[in-house]
Amino acid sequence: MSKERKWNFDDLIHRVSTYMNSDHVKMVKRAYNFADHAHKNQLRKSGTKYIVHPLQVAGILAELKMDPETICAGLLHDVIKHAHVPIKDVKEQFGDNIALIVDGVTKISQMKYKSHNDRLAANYRKMLLSVSHDIRIIIVKLADCLDNMRTLKHLESKKRLRIANETLAIYAPLADRLGIGAIKWELEDLSLRYLDPEQYYLVAHLMHSKRTQRVAYINMAVHDVRKVISNLHIKVDVYGRPKHIYSIYRKMHNKHKKFSQIYDLLALRVITKSIKDCYAVLGAIQSKWKPVNGRFKDYIANPKPNMYQSLHTTVIGPEGKLLEAQIRTAKMHQIAEYGVAAHWAYKEGIKDKIKGSSDNYKLNEYKHVIELQEQDKNSDENEIDETLNSGRNALFDNHVYIFTPRGDVLELPKHSKPLDVAYKIHTEVGNHTTGVTVNGKMVPLDYELKTGDVVDILTSSNASPSRDWLGLVTSVKTKRKIKQYFRRNDRERNIVVGKEILNKKVKDDDYDPRIILTDDNINKIAQSMHYRDMDDLLAMIGFGDIQPEGIVKRLTKDVRENQEKEHRAIEQQQLLNQHHPIDPNRKSGHENKKNGSDVVIEGIDNLLIHLSHCCNPIPGDPIVGYITMGHGVAIHRKNCPNVKKFESTGQRIVNAHWADNSSNGVNYNTILKIRGYNRTGLLNDVLKKINAVTKQIKSVEGKVGNREVVSITIYLDLHNVQQYQALQSSLKNVNDIYSVKRAFQ
Repeated sequence: MSKERKWNFDDLIHRVSTYMNSDHVKMVKRAYNFADHAHKNQLRKSGTKYIVHPLQVAGILAELKMDPETICAGLLHDVIKHAHVPIKDVKEQFGDNIALIVDGVTKISQMKYKSHNDRLAANYRKMLLSVSHDIRIIIVKLADCLDNMRTLKHLESKKRLRIANETLAIYAPLADRLGIGAIKWELEDLSLRYLDPEQYYLVAHLMHSKRTQRVAYINMAVHDVRKVISNLHIKVDVYGRPKHIYSIYRKMHNKHKKFSQIYDLLALRVITKSIKDCYAVLGAIQSKWKPVNGRFKDYIANPKPNMYQSLHTTVIGPEGKLLEAQIRTAKMHQIAEYGVAAHWAYKEGIKDKIKGSSDNYKLNEYKHVIELQEQDKNSDENEIDETLNSGRNALFDNHVYIFTPRGDVLELPKHSKPLDVAYKIHTEVGNHTTGVTVNGKMVPLDYELKTGDVVDILTSSNASPSRDWLGLVTSVKTKRKIKQYFRRNDRERNIVVGKEILNKKVKDDDYDPRIILTDDNINKIAQSMHYRDMDDLLAMIGFGDIQPEGIVKRLTKDVRENQEKEHRAIEQQQLLNQHHPIDPNRKSGHENKKNGSDVVIEGIDNLLIHLSHCCNPIPGDPIVGYITMGHGVAIHRKNCPNVKKFESTGQRIVNAHWADNSSNGVNYNTILKIRGYNRTGLLNDVLKKINAVTKQIKSVEGKVGNREVVSITIYLDLHNVQQYQALQSSLKNVNDIYSVKRAFQ
């Protein structure tokens, strides 16, 4: 693709006329006139007429030999956003397909966001959603992005950096994913130019300063290769391959190398007519010069996921310098430059390349990323960053691509096993799997698949799944299909097992199964849980999808409530027999310290005493006692909200205080509520402060709310109020913590 080419209308028409028929050329002219009229009197930041931008986009697409609908969409892609043309007008004038593409590109570009990361995440998500409709939306967007990057110098600095970051993080990798190398490399170079101009111009200068020597060396290598290949009597095209600035910068940056330490600046490209000729040329080059170990890659036999195919070899070339050579057919070269766009390029007579295309897997390549949940308008930046990162990982890192024996490409999660392939092909293929060959060799079912593997599933009509398979698959969908098989085929056995499991659990809980496990009781529970009948419920228990504990609790609810009523009645009678009215004039000499309890109750003997869980009093807290109905005396903090509900009446309230030895090393349950502003390391700083005071941390809960306010709840043990006050003071000194309190439940 020619860099920085300025397209005018005549150039565009001349270009499309070389591969389109006259009717399609007329349609392109009509789209240009429509866009020119829509953008009349509109200017870009550079001061040029706005129509220049869609004209450049259409020119880039014409270089890719895209079909008439895509070229028209390139000309019209901004008429909705910038010229406010209704989408129905585009549909009426140019049809559904062009309107679909224009609308998709508009949706990617037109949304406004709160922050930089929000824009990246939402653009990325919308872009992936667009792929589900028509891959040409993405191709038009990439052409739009490329022209914007070529004219980025006319924008203010802050906007340049934002767009360059977005391009490098999203659009350049997407172009790479689609195999459009011609756009990918230019987007990367242009992004680096604005993100790190010092490094960009340094690399450019170093490349230019050695250019004369490199050109001379490449010419020598080209001459030698042609001479060697001449003995093969095959027609080839040999030329030097220019290195891109960003690729050199990345090697210097990632591998911490100086420019002088990068040895593969010298590269050849050999274009042949057939695959057989590719391997013949490879043999000739490697017989002429010694190959470097570990520097040969056969992407013809094992194409990259983006369809890239080529032979790569590095040899010790003329003058003992390393020389890289890429060998490919003309068709492979077209795909290497234009990727999926080469497959969607215009071909006379093919009206609908979307439906029934052999390249439909390219559309499906993004399906799981499309499932990313849409963030609502109130999403905070952490959620957006998380969505963006998960989206990037899902798109670029977490897949393997394998081939079926027929050459179909399947996308699977990373670490997938052969059974994942079998069930992806069809559920019945999975259910009847007996074995698998990978690259022609038998492998076990726990073999981890790699990109490029050719997987052949062996089946038999007599075969059936094993429960062990659940541990041999990665995909959640595969596990679900295997479980469905056992639910369907083992239903009767699961019903019996479920009944046995319930029977055992009821006995373990000291209930009589003959009373609890009646058909009526089980049916009532099943219906309340929206199962068809008790057999469905028992089958789910037998299969292991439902744990018996919850079911037994439901079944025994009435029995337990009756037992508790009887127990409370007995305790209430005992309490009434023991309780004596308190004489307010009596001195506090008559005190009760119940069986070693840490609390002293005035005027009452032989009562059960317990500390209330609603306020968790600890030694040093002002406390009161409350005589409960059936559960003795509950000790509350005086400021407990529950005490305030009944203290106004004075009924059932007794005086209480802590015994002298109540804080001698005894631990008391305490709940801390801590609030602050979220930052990296905040929880770690909090836990360090707590560990310095007490090691008795039981559990920690935390959540981040609106505006980055974090709430931390910590369950721990403390000796007394003095220890709590010391801990509170220490925690308030942690940066970004503004509140430390004991909690009520």
